[in-house]
This record gives sequence, C-alpha cells and structure tokens, in this order.
Amino acid sequence: MALAFDEYGRPFIILKEQEQKTRLRGIEAQKANISAGKAVARILRTSLGPKGMDKMLQSPDGDVTITNDGATILEQMDVDNQIAKLMVELSRSQDYEIGDGTTGVVVMAGALLEQAERLLERGIHPIRIAEGYEMASRIAVEHLDHIAQKFDFGPTNIEPLVQTCMTTLSSKIVNRCKRPLAEIAVKAVLSVADLERKDVNLDLIKVEGKVGGKLEDTELVYGITVDKDMSHPQMPKKIDDAKIAILTCPFEPPKPKTKHKVDIDTVEKFQTLRQQEQKYFDDMVQKCKDVGATLVICQWGFDDEANHLLMHRNLPAVRWVGGVELELIAIATGGRIVPRFQELTPEKLGRAGLVREKSFGTTKDKMLYIEHCANSRAVTIFIRGGNKMMIEETKRSIHDALCVARNLIRNNSIVYGGGSAEISCSIAVEAAADKYPGVEQYAIRAFADALDSVSIALAENSGLQPIETLSAVKSQQIKENNPHFGIDCNDVGTNDMREQNVFETLIGKQQQILLATQVVKMILKIDDVISPSDF
Repeated sequence: MALAFDEYGRPFIILKEQEQKTRLRGIEAQKANISAGKAVARILRTSLGPKGMDKMLQSPDGDVTITNDGATILEQMDVDNQIAKLMVELSRSQDYEIGDGTTGVVVMAGALLEQAERLLERGIHPIRIAEGYEMASRIAVEHLDHIAQKFDFGPTNIEPLVQTCMTTLSSKIVNRCKRPLAEIAVKAVLSVADLERKDVNLDLIKVEGKVGGKLEDTELVYGITVDKDMSHPQMPKKIDDAKIAILTCPFEPPKPKTKHKVDIDTVEKFQTLRQQEQKYFDDMVQKCKDVGATLVICQWGFDDEANHLLMHRNLPAVRWVGGVELELIAIATGGRIVPRFQELTPEKLGRAGLVREKSFGTTKDKMLYIEHCANSRAVTIFIRGGNKMMIEETKRSIHDALCVARNLIRNNSIVYGGGSAEISCSIAVEAAADKYPGVEQYAIRAFADALDSVSIALAENSGLQPIETLSAVKSQQIKENNPHFGIDCNDVGTNDMREQNVFETLIGKQQQILLATQVVKMILKIDDVISPSDF
C-alpha cells in the first residue's frame, strides 16, 4: 500500500497486488455466511427463557436500553454484515406477524445453520440440505397441529388467556408482577376485541407510562389518559358527565394567507383591533357554549387572552393535544373531530362519564383521565416504574402479552412451553427421517437436532445440566407418549408443563419454525458474496 497525491495535492492510496485478491465463493462463502448467522444467534441465545439474561445496549447518542426482547436487541444492534441483517429482519418479521417468540426464532435459525455447517463438511450439497430442512419443517408444523389443544374462553372465563400471557411475561424483567400485568393485558384486549369476527385492533389500546410509583401501581383505564392538564390553573379539576368538543382549529383570530402589514398610529385604532380580537374569541367560546360543550380539547394552543376568557366563561379547556390522542379520544367518547367552529353541532360532541385531572407524587406532573366513555372500545394501560428504562421494558413486555392474547382470540389453539413442543417435534421429525431414502434424511435428522438445541439453551440459561436434562425429558416423552414434558426452568419439581401452566400459542410456534427454515434456506443458497469493490 502506498500514499500518492494528485495534481491538486489531494492524497489517495494505491493498493498493490489488488488483482491477486479473490472474493469469497462456493463452500467458503457458505461457511462465512453461516458463521455470521451463528454469531447473531449466539448473542440472543443467553436471553432465551424465564431465566434468560438481559442485554444492555448503548446507542450512538448515549441512550441506554436494558432488555431481553429479541426484536429490540437486534433492532438496536449496529449490524454491517448482510447475513446478520437477514437475521435481524427474521426477528422483525416474527415481531410484526406474531409479536412474541422473537428470541426463539433467531436461536432456532442459528441452530439450523450450525447443523448445516456440519453437513457441508461431510460433502452434502447445500440444495439437498435446504430441501431436507423444508421437508422436516412441514413434518414439525403438522406435528404441532397434532399435539395442539383448543382453549375455550369467554368474557367471563379469561383464565386460559391470563395463563398464556403469564408464560410470555415470565421471561421478562417484570416477571414478579406477571399475574396482574397479564390480567391487565387480557382485559384490555377483550375490551377492544370483536369476538364474532375474531379480530383485535391493537391501535385502540394506548400504552402510557410515567416515572414514579412502583410497578404494582400499573392500571387499566377504561378510557384515555392524556399527558396534559387544564390550560388554566383555576379551571375545575373534575367534570362529571362531560360533553367534549374535539377541535383542530385554534382559539385565535384568523390570519390571512397573503403577506400583510397593519399600521397602527393612534390609540383608537389599537382599541378597535383589540375589541375585534376579543369579539373573535367571544364568538368562538359562545359557539362552544351554545352546542352544550362542558370541556374543549384543542389540537392547537391559545394565548392568554383566550385562556382567560375560557376560564371566565366557565368552559374548561385542554390545549396542545396530539393528533393520535385526539383520534383515540374521538373513538372512545363517540365524538367527531371538528376542523371549524362553524361546523360545531351537539351531535359532534363526545361524551364521557368522568374527566379528572390527576397529580403524581411531589412533582407538578399532572395527567388527564377521560373515563366511562360512551364507546368503551378504547382503553389505556398506564404503567408506573422506578425509572425510564423500567417503563420502556414494561411497555415492550406488555406489547408481547397483548399480541399473545390477540393471537389466541384469532386462533385459540395452544401448545405447551418449556421446550416441550420442540422436543416432541424433534422426536416426530427423527422418526420420519427413516421414510426418506435419499440424502435429505441427513438434513431431516439435523433439523431434529436443531430443535433439541432450543431446549438445551433453555436448560443452560436455567443453570441445569443441559445434556442430562434434555435426555431425561426426551426419554420421559417417549416412554409415556406425552408431549407435555419440558424443561423445568423454574425448578418447580415437575417437568409436566400442563401442571406448571406454561402455554404458547400454536400459530406463534408454527411461525417460528417456518420463518427460521425459510431464512436458513436462503442463506444456504448463497455461494458468492459480491461487493461493489469487486468490479
């Protein structure tokens, strides 16, 4: 390598023997790709299961995140390698579709890549490995259907949903409060669910958090909370049977769109302008009073003059409320968002049984609670915690629990957790391998071994002897022909996951296997890594 300068004195580097450099091709490229995928999986492996460790991530601007949510860890990792980016997208797609199992899907893909590397070293062609994996994934998904159980629940019987959400929350920081948080998540989902269509709109569930208080203070509000207070300190802090005008027009005189200039050279002209402005404010407040509004929620701000007038005319108001919150308030109260004062009518007002301002701790932090709404199909989960990181992690945990409850409403089939489903699938795939006479049977057996590695990771993270624990559970499943035996991560004393009430959704587990197989197939079929500098 040598340093040279062009005619303008700008430096450039000359690389010697550049033509002798070769890019990665064939088996070397495949091994390099597998190595990158395994590296990502290895990072997440230790955060799998109820005893999994957390990761601390620091962003370039110094923000610190502590989490064991697979999608969040990979989202915030600064990944350059293209294969590693595929693993990040794998976790993201599991998060978008299912919302839970983001760590498990990456660990599964890493195990499949590890097994594929051994098969490549034995001289088996990557296409045959990919085909074998595809066959094995079909067997595993069908077997999951076979061992799944239907869970009956209803508005009065929510225990099955709560138990499944508790399984999700048991691997998070918030596991000491998993029962109350699971109940909050299930009640929130059932409040907005359409059980006839088996559909849940998670946009109707708002998750808010405020630092202070303890995790046990987290509550479900049947309505909306807004991180605002009344615009004037002397306005009433509590309004019963509120009729709410939801406005996107500001309480201020209209401003012409053209460039304009007002010359005021006498006191009379100033007085006239001031009276005209006051008349504008008077008309706006009167329009709100005429339609029967007892509370105004405005997207924009208003100046001291308007604020003073609203207070004197006995019309409480809230200003600077965001667009998303306005929409949720409109949905919850059954009101309409009004863009002009001229369009305000009594039919467009929202109705709420109680609107109250609540203060927190010794600080001046206040929030507005809009409860007992006309349409209760919009709810808020209000999280409290000791610091910002705790609240953010609780939000992520609650999101996973909400997604699990939603998935159970869509499809109420469950499989048992603790690695029991993976071990049962491993036994089924191993048994099916003998039916395939070709080279693919090696890949099918490798797939069964990869399924076992998920259970081994669970045992390792729980401080158990991995090989001994897996062997004991596997022999117990085969002996008793019972697919409910898994890894006793919490040291309860029984391996039967049905007794421990450890459940996972069937569609979540099937999606994990299908997505992991698809991405691994894609990685195995790459035999040439071409970068722009190669040409």
